This record gives sequence, C-alpha cells and structure tokens, in this order.
Amino acid sequence: MAASLKPTPAILLSSPCSSSAYSSRLPLQPSPRPRFPHVQASPATEATPASRVEHETRDTYNHVASAGVAAAPKTLSSYEPSLWGDYFLDYEPKPLQRSVKWMTARADKLKEDINMLFESCKCTVERITLLDSVQRLGIDHHFKKQVDIVLSQIIEDEFSSSSLHHVALRFGLLREHGLWVSSDVFNKFKNEDGSFRKDITNDPKGLLCLYNAAHLLVHGEPSLEEAISFTKHHLELMRDTLKSPLDEQVKRALHLPLPRTLKRVETLHYISEYMHEEQHNPTLLELAKLDFNLLQHVHLKELKYLTKWWRGLYRCVGLNYARDRLVEGYLWCYAIYHEKEFAFSRIFLTKQLMLISLMDDTYDAHATIEECRQLNVAIQRWDERATSLLPDYLKRFYTELLRIFKDATSEVAICDTYHVAYARKAFQDLSAYYLQEVEWLHQNHKPSFKDHLSLSAMSIGSPTLCVGLMVGMGDPVTREAFEWAAGYPKVAIACGKIARLLDDIAAFKGGKAKGDMASSIECYMVEHSVTSEVAISKILSLLEDEWRTLNQAHFEHHSHLLVVRRIINFANSMLVFYARKDAYTFSINLKETVESLFVKPIPM
Repeated sequence: MAASLKPTPAILLSSPCSSSAYSSRLPLQPSPRPRFPHVQASPATEATPASRVEHETRDTYNHVASAGVAAAPKTLSSYEPSLWGDYFLDYEPKPLQRSVKWMTARADKLKEDINMLFESCKCTVERITLLDSVQRLGIDHHFKKQVDIVLSQIIEDEFSSSSLHHVALRFGLLREHGLWVSSDVFNKFKNEDGSFRKDITNDPKGLLCLYNAAHLLVHGEPSLEEAISFTKHHLELMRDTLKSPLDEQVKRALHLPLPRTLKRVETLHYISEYMHEEQHNPTLLELAKLDFNLLQHVHLKELKYLTKWWRGLYRCVGLNYARDRLVEGYLWCYAIYHEKEFAFSRIFLTKQLMLISLMDDTYDAHATIEECRQLNVAIQRWDERATSLLPDYLKRFYTELLRIFKDATSEVAICDTYHVAYARKAFQDLSAYYLQEVEWLHQNHKPSFKDHLSLSAMSIGSPTLCVGLMVGMGDPVTREAFEWAAGYPKVAIACGKIARLLDDIAAFKGGKAKGDMASSIECYMVEHSVTSEVAISKILSLLEDEWRTLNQAHFEHHSHLLVVRRIINFANSMLVFYARKDAYTFSINLKETVESLFVKPIPM
C-alpha cells in the first residue's frame, strides 16, 4: 500500500497563508443554477391554444430567456454563511466512556472472535446472514479476506431454498459484489403466468429483501421491474401494521431503497435496530459501536485539519464571492470512503472538491467572458509562467491551485505520483467544460435538452472527481484503472447525470430565482411544450436508466470493482444532498446528518 495513507497529511501545512475565514460554494454543481443559454419556444408552442401547458411553458420561456442576461457579480452576501464556521477548528469532543487505547484493544479482540464466526459458518444461510449483518453494521472493512472467502463459498455452494428472504438476500449480496446471479432465481415464487404468488405477501421481511435486491437490476430486466412494483405495493399496504424494527426499515426503504442509501447513515440506523433482530450477535454489535466511535475520532481530526487549511487558503486566494461549505464538502468525500486507511485520499479529494468549488463560482458568477478564457488558458498550460495572463484577483487562486497539486505529488508514494497527474488532467478537462458553458451563454446558443445534459453532466464535476477519488488509494488501484476512469466511462457519466438531474429537480421544486440559468427541466419543457409535471416524470425515468447503468458497471468493469463501488457511493450521496432542496446551498438540511456522523458518539 502507498506510504501516503496518513491520518493528517502535511499537504498545505507549509502554506504561506495564515488562518482566516474562508468561503466556498458548491463544488459539484453550477451556481446557483446551470449556466446554460435559454431555449427558444418552437413556433408550434406559440400557436397552441391557451392551456395550462401553454401558460406554464410561456412562463418558463420568459424565465429562461431572462436567464440569458448577464447578472451582476455575486458576493458572499448572496449566500448563507457557513453553518459551521470554525466549529471543528475549535471543537473538543466529549471524553469517550473509555480511552481510545482501551477501545482499540477491545475492538481487536472482537475482530478475532468474529474471524472465528466466519470460519464456523457451515451453510449458505449462515454465511449470507453473517455477511449481511457485518456489512449493514459497517464493519466489513475489517474482514476483507473473510468476505472474499465467504462470497466464493456462497457462489459455489448449491443453494435451494423456499425462503424468499434467503433467496433475495443471496441475490442482492452477490450482485452487489459484482457476481452475476440471474433474476430467474425468483421464478419459484411466481405463478404460471409470471406474476408473483399472493402467498409471499405474508412474508414482509422477504418482501422487503426482494424490494431492496430488485433495485440492483440492470438494463433489460422487466422481471425485476415487476418485483419492485409488486413489493412496493404490498409493503405500502402493510407499512403501518408492522412491528419494530421492521416497520422503520420498510418506511426507510420505501423512501430510499437500500442499494441507494448513504451507507454510514444507514449503518447508524441499523446499529440502533440490530439488537431487536432475532438471533442478533452481541459481538457484532459491540464492534460496530466501537468502530463507529473510533472512526469518528479520526474524522474529527481530519475536519479540524481541513478547517484550518480552508481558512488559510481563503486569506491567500481572497475570492469572497464564493460560498463557504467545507464541512458539507468533506461529508461528500466521506460518503465515498470513510475507512481510516483512505485518510489521505479523503483529505485530498476534499481539497480537489473545494478547488472545483472556487473555479465553478469564478466561471459561473463572477468572471467576464475574457477572464474565463484567460483562466482556462492558464489552467490548460498548468505553468507558473501563465500567471501573467490572469487578472490580479485570479493570480493567487491559480498559484495556490498549482501548489496544492504539486504538494500532493510529494505526499503520495513515489510509485503513485502518476495518480495526481491523472487528477490534474481531469481538473483541466473540467475547466474546458465550464468555459464551453460560458461560451454558449455568451453566444446566445440554445442547446437541445440532449446537448444540455451531455455537457452539464460533465460540468457538474462528478466525473472529474471519479478520477480524483482514486488518488492515494494504493496498490489495488492500478494505472489501468486510472486510464479507464480518465476516459470517463459510462458509470462516471451516469454519476454526473444523476447529480445534475437530481439537483435540477430539487431546485425546480424549491422555486426558481430571478436570473437563474435554464435547468434541464426548463429546457425539456420548452423543447417539448409540456408541463413541469411531464418534464419531471420524464427526467425521473431517465434517472432510473442511470441507476441501471451504475448497477451494470458491477459486471462490465469487474476488474475495477473497487473504484466502481466508490463511484456508486458517490452517486448515492446525491440523494442525501438533493432529497428536497439543494442541501449544499441550504446546508441547514444537512445539520442533523453532520451531527450524527461527526459530533455525537454512539452510546456504548
């Protein structure tokens, strides 16, 4: 493994800047709306008789057309200040019930006991039950070797069961780990006409497991689409009659199926519920609590370090038109990997994300067209001599950008220095996408919905970070994996489309501000002369296609499964950030999540 995996790397500790308040805006999306030119209504739309469609489309057209007018530069006062400020810089966590040393020693003893549990499993049912519990309790990262052995045993064992719960559980676990299982395994629970038997509705736990597992479907699996529809209908009918903890699990799954959850949030739920499960194992539960609290201790140190870095960077750069969302940016990276071994990767990814934030705000909300062009030329050159091309207010940003990537190169292991080069190239690509958007707006170009989505899925920054997240992950991530990610495979594009479309839906439902740029929803409404409900329905259908593309990547890119699963974690995090409003912009919506993950330890 790379020698660079350090809890608190020294990147930027040598910065000439001292601490001060630092502001940044959303790193993964254009602010406050996509920067796309307005879309003209077609002649057919203008000739349509008065109707709701015409009325809503005309309003949308007026909004989209006005969005083409350049707005005055925004300042920090346009955004809410940071909810956290210097909280994590000064935060001193409450003393744990036991010392970190004691907890670590106790956790090591529990790991030995759980190793024996893996070895003692005698049949498939025991193996899938243990593996499911270990994963949902969030402790599977301690048992990678054992998990691989158990998976190979599960796939090789002959398995014939009449239990819907066990069949669905095995199906879901194997697919999640990139091991193909046909949906035909559920045929035994169907009638001759292909419909599901009514008697399985008497097994709510089995229905829930099938509902969750079926969301791992790929393109062209209508049988699993039917499984989702069938189980959802019957789970909704019984949701108020179930006992705890199954009732809470059903309600959460109906809101967000298990394969699409932010894993650490779901882990917190499951830790509180596991003791009520039949035949729960106290050893697993104790390790889960200890492990969560020990990792929280690590994450707090990282937040303190990053807050100091962030404040220092702001004084140097001085781009006070940007939003301050360091903690929320860290949460995004934490969603991708929370394990201690990925400390360096997590910290550097947070820095990449916040640099993207600054660049995004500059292109979107502040710089003139000429300044945007100058910034892109400088970023493509990636040379200190290009600083002279920039206006004064961008020179310090550019200098710090180069230095941050240079320092990262010295921090990774010598054999992994090429990691940073790939991340840098992806950053340069993103700058070109930003400039393309600005050029469209400047030229009053009116892209089709398809062209709009193709570019905005890249400019939202997710595909860029799908490359950057691999930096420092060590030996398991090869040069071939970087080449693959740098080519922006379908799974990375799908992640970008999910982010873009979820963001647009959340923002549209929250109300459009005067001067906002056209969103994908508005483009679709005007291009097809439909209401917002029709446009959103179409976009939700497109989103389901992208989730299938993510699932398919488990099998199409099995050799890069480690990276694929991190990209899927990234995509899942979008559902937390864009569940209702844009929770990055309106970060009060993330307050409870941040507190539960980083501030409140689990009572032992």
